[in-house]
Amino acid sequence: MATSKAKLKTAFKKGKVIAPLHTGGAVAVAQDGTKLVTCVGEEAVLTDVKSGQEICRFMGDTESITSMCITQSSKHLLLFTNSLALRVYEIPTSVNPFSKSIRPIRIISRAHDSPVHVCRTDPTSTYLASGSADGVVKVWDFMRGFATHVFKGHGGVVSALLFNYPRDPSAVGYQEKMQLISGSADTRIRVFDLAAASAAAKTGANSKPEAVLEGHVSVPRGLDVSPDGKWLVSGGRDSVVLIWDLAVKKTGTQAPSARSQKKGKEKEVLPTLVKTVPVLERVEAVGLLHPDEDLAESTSGGGKLRFWTAGEKGVIKIWDAKEGNVLLTLGTERDKPSDDQEEQRQIVDAVYLRTTATIVSVHADQNILFHSLSSLCLTRQLIGFNDEIVDSAFLSPTPSTRDTYLALATNSSLIRVYDTAMLDARLLEGHSEIVLCLDTSADGRVLVSGSKDRSARVWAPYPSGAKEGWGWGCVAVCEGHAESVGAIALSRKEDIGTAFMFTGSQDRTVKMWDISKVPTTCDPGEDEESQKCKSLHTQKAHDKDINSLDVSPNNTLLASGSQDKTAKIFSISTSSGSISLLATLAGHKRGVWSVKFSPSERVLATGSGDKTVRIWSLDDFSCVRTLEGHGGAVLRVCWLPRQDGVGTGQAQVLSTGGDGLVRVWEGRNEECLCTLDGHEEKVWALAVSKDARTIVSGAADSLLTFWEDCTEEIEAEKESKRAEQVLKEQDFQNYLALHDYEHALGLALAMEQPGRLLSLFRDLLTADSEPSDPVLSKLLGGLTPPDLVKLLKYVRDWNTNAKNSGVAQGVLGVVVRAWDAEGLVKAFSAGELGVPSDEGAKSGVNSLKELLDALISYTERHLARMDRLVKESYVLDYVLGEMDGGIFGGVDDDGGEMEIDT
Repeated sequence: MATSKAKLKTAFKKGKVIAPLHTGGAVAVAQDGTKLVTCVGEEAVLTDVKSGQEICRFMGDTESITSMCITQSSKHLLLFTNSLALRVYEIPTSVNPFSKSIRPIRIISRAHDSPVHVCRTDPTSTYLASGSADGVVKVWDFMRGFATHVFKGHGGVVSALLFNYPRDPSAVGYQEKMQLISGSADTRIRVFDLAAASAAAKTGANSKPEAVLEGHVSVPRGLDVSPDGKWLVSGGRDSVVLIWDLAVKKTGTQAPSARSQKKGKEKEVLPTLVKTVPVLERVEAVGLLHPDEDLAESTSGGGKLRFWTAGEKGVIKIWDAKEGNVLLTLGTERDKPSDDQEEQRQIVDAVYLRTTATIVSVHADQNILFHSLSSLCLTRQLIGFNDEIVDSAFLSPTPSTRDTYLALATNSSLIRVYDTAMLDARLLEGHSEIVLCLDTSADGRVLVSGSKDRSARVWAPYPSGAKEGWGWGCVAVCEGHAESVGAIALSRKEDIGTAFMFTGSQDRTVKMWDISKVPTTCDPGEDEESQKCKSLHTQKAHDKDINSLDVSPNNTLLASGSQDKTAKIFSISTSSGSISLLATLAGHKRGVWSVKFSPSERVLATGSGDKTVRIWSLDDFSCVRTLEGHGGAVLRVCWLPRQDGVGTGQAQVLSTGGDGLVRVWEGRNEECLCTLDGHEEKVWALAVSKDARTIVSGAADSLLTFWEDCTEEIEAEKESKRAEQVLKEQDFQNYLALHDYEHALGLALAMEQPGRLLSLFRDLLTADSEPSDPVLSKLLGGLTPPDLVKLLKYVRDWNTNAKNSGVAQGVLGVVVRAWDAEGLVKAFSAGELGVPSDEGAKSGVNSLKELLDALISYTERHLARMDRLVKESYVLDYVLGEMDGGIFGGVDDDGGEMEIDT
């Protein structure tokens, strides 16, 4: 039975793009937890938390953002930049991406004299408090654009701000008032009464704090107050949290923990320090949980006053304020992290979302984590910045979830794993230095990685239904290389019981490892150490660094590529656990960066720094084809398998290069079928889904691009257009046969076929018809503005050719008689879409002027040519007349007739 030839994939469209989300700086979260605003360079970016996709960008002033916040109503974004300006934006309610940047609705230039590092809005979303580096705090009515209060006297940079606005009339001793609480670098916390400050400002007096709280010995970084306004909690870099009672009535002497600014009264309400809780880490954010917050597995047993802290250890801790002990911890705390890892994972800011019972933590490595207080687990993680992406691989924890996850190796010791649908991410911790290479098992469950720490690790997925959700954990470690592990390859059979793995290193050796006893799942609740794998065989393979390894689909051959400009083929003996050299493939002029076996034929593809891809036969180890076209080194090669494994012919080749391009090749004809341009830097990472419909490319520009196969869509669209064109052509011929010139003209304009129009008008403008023919006048006078514009452009083109100029002038004559100047201007103002606009009026006049200039220049040339022909015709008439009268039968000089010999 004959086999059908597999269709080539010739077109891919850009799908989703994972771009930098947060490169450092301030972060703001809407109270409902649906939107997130982060800083990418000097721009503020709005992201939909659920999908992880960018919604829009807010137009900046080319200066870095120093502080920003979202109002409690989630309607406005307020931010300060290094230009000292306050910019107010409206936050879009739609989650559909915007193509243009959002402009500010108000700009207050030079709002402060120094950079603003902290700002907060009040619960009514009316006022904004901002604190600057010179110790000045201002309160703004940001919609009206003026400052309502100015507080001076802070002894250094303002580090924390908080509005206290209790609004519970049922509370005991309730008094409606609004306070502003601030913390600064002088370690003091100041409490301001905004109403009293307004009254003092009217009399010209300085606005002094209602109380100054002393207790911290370092900068207070976090402040929060209970909903009833009674309790204040403060945390700082002195590793303690202080709990203050804001509503304690004192008589007589002043409380030792606060200095009152009101004297001579019999009773005073002074904040009092009631408890000091040592947290043993620098606190960057602190907050009080809502009294009704239900914590799963909570064993507080005491009062309802609970608070959370976030700081240098990179975890969220929930505390019982009464007992001063930790109730639970959100996140994983390392036992002995390195200094670099500790600095990267520390929390720099955190936000408590009461409506969703979620704490959002922002880490120093630009990652943003969402911790649920109801399930006590990580529900969402957004990767802010991936740095250089050096390798990628699709993962499938179960057969039903094929290629639903993607692992990335970046310029980090942490492996990123993305949920490709929601862009939720997890970080795999284990390596101590940068991860260089990745590979997966045939079924996609097991992930292996090689690192600069000279080790390789095996990762297995969490079991379904795990409390921690989805993820991968390290189940085995392979150690033994003397240098960095830069290449790794797993066996291609799906049976893990017979699995083995190869690693290639800068020490120029290849090691074979037995991983048959490695578990295929990882229980995140167990603290067991990872299994140590055994090295079966070690062989010196190359004279320089080994860049790539690959195992053939039948597990019998191993290919390696090196900087020594060669690729080598080894025979694999699974029984003895060893490899033996079969052939050395020499021909590249630079180092070999990538090697890959074809999934369907006995060939090997290699990519090199000499900008070429070579296809080698595994029968005689000769180079059968060379693919040239990249403008830089070829860094990755891969095979695009035939869909469903049917058809004949060679699988297609994919390659990525230092020119930032991904190329799709037809291997037999050495033809580049399409080029995917989506990066500006070297493309190091390349992965293909099992169904061959998705290509993922990652580059040094930190972009991860998904390319979706659209070959069938484009072919179907072309076929539909072709069928539609055939029907239109048939209708056009039918209209001509019926002398239905009105419909024929409209159809020819719709088909955008100027040649058919030219033939139609040539037939209509016969010798007997005049430019004022009523048939033509009716046809051209009834055109719609878009069709008239299109026709005049065709006339302009026809007029450039002397052969067609007669038809062009005839049509133009009818148009200028059927349409007045005002009508032509309106037609061009409406444009080809037929929709008038204010901007179109000016551009329409310019377009009409350009068209008339082109018509006039060629018309004058045709007129000059006609004048020249008329003059030449007079000469011809004269010559012929002279020839008739003087030569052929004319009178001679003597008056007699000329005799002609016959």
